[in-house]
Amino acid sequence: MILAGATSQAFAAELAAQTGIDIATVTTERFPDGERYLRVEDSVDEAVVVASTVSDEAWVELLQLQDGAREAGATQVTTVLPYMGYARQDHAFESGESVSARAMARAISTGSDRVLTVNPHEAAVCDFFDVPATPVDAAGRLAAPLADLSDPLFLSPDDGAIELATSVRDAYGRGETDYFEKTRHSGTEVDIEPSETSVAGRDVVVVDDIIATGSTMSEAVTLLDEGGADRVFVTCVHPLFARDARLKLERAGVEAIYGTDTIERAVSEVSAAPAVAEQL
Repeated sequence: MILAGATSQAFAAELAAQTGIDIATVTTERFPDGERYLRVEDSVDEAVVVASTVSDEAWVELLQLQDGAREAGATQVTTVLPYMGYARQDHAFESGESVSARAMARAISTGSDRVLTVNPHEAAVCDFFDVPATPVDAAGRLAAPLADLSDPLFLSPDDGAIELATSVRDAYGRGETDYFEKTRHSGTEVDIEPSETSVAGRDVVVVDDIIATGSTMSEAVTLLDEGGADRVFVTCVHPLFARDARLKLERAGVEAIYGTDTIERAVSEVSAAPAVAEQL
């Protein structure tokens, strides 16, 4: 059965539709001190726990869902992370720093037999798990809502994301791929340099794994507009959209923004669940 976290309702429903797996009833309440109570109401043989860990609260719920599945009789637990929070810190920059991705992976491993995570920021994150963990590429799903593009160019913000742009291009069926040169100075300060590929008169689709603050992406949109691009579409697997990220992109002149439902936002035009269903 599928056990869904509060952050992944639409994703879990689509996964159920794709696989035919029933959705379990999960009851949650709050104790007077604010702590969460969770109970799985159904008997479970094999559990698929689905939860995007977009907050500390979502992390707690995920661990409770895993434990509740075992208490409900599950002999096999597969944990699906549509979006894995804390995965971007995958190594220590200074002595004593917590490697957050490793810490979270170890915690998840204690209650799971297998893990599937959609487009982690670095695929190497899967090596931190103590159980088999597989990255699932759902980027190709972003091609579905794209309009009839004119001489399309699929562009990633840096060379590390070129495979995502290629996945969307391949799913769309035609077009070129390229990337910006990006230099990161801090967690919030990034410089990008335009690609040498001509964008004049073309429809450009910018593809990334995650949009957090929108600063880098809005700068990319502005550069493309200055380069004479006809229309600029922004796509991402994980539309985190912290603070005023959406407004930054709108001010930059983006034609449309498309994301998946790994993080459920207004721009979640397509579901990543079919890509996960193929791995279950």
